[in-house]
Amino acid sequence: MYEDYGIELRVLPGSGARVLCIASAGDTAAALRQAGHDVTAVDVNPVQLAYARDRLAGGAITEGSAETLMRLGRGTAGALLPAWRGPALRAFLALDNPAEQARHWRTALDGPGLARLTRLALRPGGALAVALRPSFAHVVPARFDEVLRRRLGRTVAGHPNARNPWMWRLLAGSELPGTRPLFTPDVRLVHADVVDALEQAPRGAYDAVTLSNVLDGPGPAFAARLRAAVRRAVRPGGIVVLRSFREPTATGPGWAARDRSALWGVVRVVRLGADPTGTQDRRIDP
Repeated sequence: MYEDYGIELRVLPGSGARVLCIASAGDTAAALRQAGHDVTAVDVNPVQLAYARDRLAGGAITEGSAETLMRLGRGTAGALLPAWRGPALRAFLALDNPAEQARHWRTALDGPGLARLTRLALRPGGALAVALRPSFAHVVPARFDEVLRRRLGRTVAGHPNARNPWMWRLLAGSELPGTRPLFTPDVRLVHADVVDALEQAPRGAYDAVTLSNVLDGPGPAFAARLRAAVRRAVRPGGIVVLRSFREPTATGPGWAARDRSALWGVVRVVRLGADPTGTQDRRIDP
């Protein structure tokens, strides 16, 4: 699950918040529960929900279609580019100095060879386009190959690799050494569309919701319904976290610049009804 739950942990109170999140692979739900929050994890896909339940009970990671695509890409890069082969890549991932990482990224990893490979894989009509749902394809930025390389460069220049599990997963396809399997079986799991779950919850039932990139793909009608459901289910002053693969607008990437998972173009954190009247939302800047 390529979401840096450190963002949620930073903006939520220390413990005790009532939080709804997208179940996905279970990582964010587990981290929030382990921090002492009361967590409800929702997913519309019963297969995904079953996988999250298994992982939260300590089960192993299973490779899905996105991971298969990344594994093939890593294998191709390692076969053609020496700097991307196992020992050399692991030495890079073991670095703990972002300045040194940034130099190595520029001089050894992000060269013409990587540019050609990512252009072939991520171009319109390439492997990524085949893997995406049609409704989601328009969300991926144009020239995503260049965008992704910039996001990777930004991340290695800002966060120590040796403490970044998402960079190990993304570049090496393996867990950061010392990572423990998830074990948080007391997360509340709900099989439902997230909007339905919010609409059916009591008014003000949650202190926070973290909704991943649920607005990437659906149209404006879904977005309007989601906004109304969030305002009903989250108490005034509560927190909303949203991610997007899109490139940022003039307002900037928000928390995406601090997200260690490297993939997101925009991460927004909003406090609902933050003014004295309780009607004006306020974006929480990093």
